[in-house]
Amino acid sequence: MSLDLEFVRAQFPAFSEPSLQGQAFFENAGGSYACKQVIDRLTRFYTQRKVQPYADYDASRLGGLEMDEARDRMAAILGVETDELSFGPSTTQNVYVLAQAFAQMMKPGEAIIVTNQDHEANTGPWRRLAERGIEVREWQVDPATGHLDPAALEDMLDESVRLVCFPHCSNVVGEINPVTEITALSHAAGAFVCVDGVSYAPHGFPDVGALGPDIYMFSAYKTYGPHQGLMVVRRALGELLPNQGHYFNAGSLSKRFTPAGPDHAQVAACAGMADYVDALFDHHTGGGEAQVSPRGQTVHDLMRDREVVALRRVMDALKDRNDLRVLGPTDATRRAPTVALEVGRDPVAVAAALARHGVMAGGGDFYAVRVLEAMGVDPSRGVLRLSFTHYTNDAEIDQLLVALDAVL
Repeated sequence: MSLDLEFVRAQFPAFSEPSLQGQAFFENAGGSYACKQVIDRLTRFYTQRKVQPYADYDASRLGGLEMDEARDRMAAILGVETDELSFGPSTTQNVYVLAQAFAQMMKPGEAIIVTNQDHEANTGPWRRLAERGIEVREWQVDPATGHLDPAALEDMLDESVRLVCFPHCSNVVGEINPVTEITALSHAAGAFVCVDGVSYAPHGFPDVGALGPDIYMFSAYKTYGPHQGLMVVRRALGELLPNQGHYFNAGSLSKRFTPAGPDHAQVAACAGMADYVDALFDHHTGGGEAQVSPRGQTVHDLMRDREVVALRRVMDALKDRNDLRVLGPTDATRRAPTVALEVGRDPVAVAAALARHGVMAGGGDFYAVRVLEAMGVDPSRGVLRLSFTHYTNDAEIDQLLVALDAVL
């Protein structure tokens, strides 16, 4: 079974938008196109339900039901309980709130492990806990490859470590880290685990329940949805951490780490991401009564299989060039299709030149300053980043490769 790209692209209004014709989108790591299911739900909420939810009148009652539906269905896809999923304004904000909770729970001399492979959102707030006497240990990448070695982590773990934070995959290195293995090592040492899934989730929603981390976070605007941060906090940890919400919400797990009120319309629109998963599952399998999480994993595998095929073409074209450096592995099966290139000149100017060929890409540090420094890349210059997802077709890959040859 292979992904039906014609059907997939029909779910995204951007691909039929006249102003975008001829433009190949290769900056998906900064935010994906929104699927029509999300757009339709957002439009409906703003036109029919834009009132305070959860009252008895119809507009309010239906608005509340749509918000609940989004949490129910996305939690099921992620393989967790409904109230273990929270919605916040962004992943960055969600991490910040969690860091405050851990600061209240931990004692001076206890330790947190972070990496220098992360986007700054999943490392900066944790590092600031050093100001409160918490020891911060850095799990460092291999400077040549950007790889995080689990054996090096094992050497850093002891009874004082309370939390291990790392990305499912880096937004510049792209290598997919072994979440289950790292989680098992950390749990065996008595530490909780926080995984930044922002750069992985666009390539297929993970079964967080099966992977095992205590915290898993990603951004809906990168998974075809609105600008919300989705955060799983498993019950055992969520009930242990101090409440960060209003005191009267302390008994609600889904509200303990969202001190700000939710964006009602955007939360409701997140159900459109589940609609999209269902549409792909039904189209490719003929439907059926499969449980929600396995449905999500079937779609995850369809997306990843397509991406590996497309990414292999890009890697084959880039890996032997002597005018650039590919950060991270060149084996398409080991990484997400987020490809950072050191090009020996201003990557912003290269991205601008690609734009003249109808290729939308970006240049800069992408909030991954620490890993760029570790790998010998000047972060003030940064890298050229080419990022795509399952909906990118062969014609767009062709357009990218031709444009790269012309520009480089």
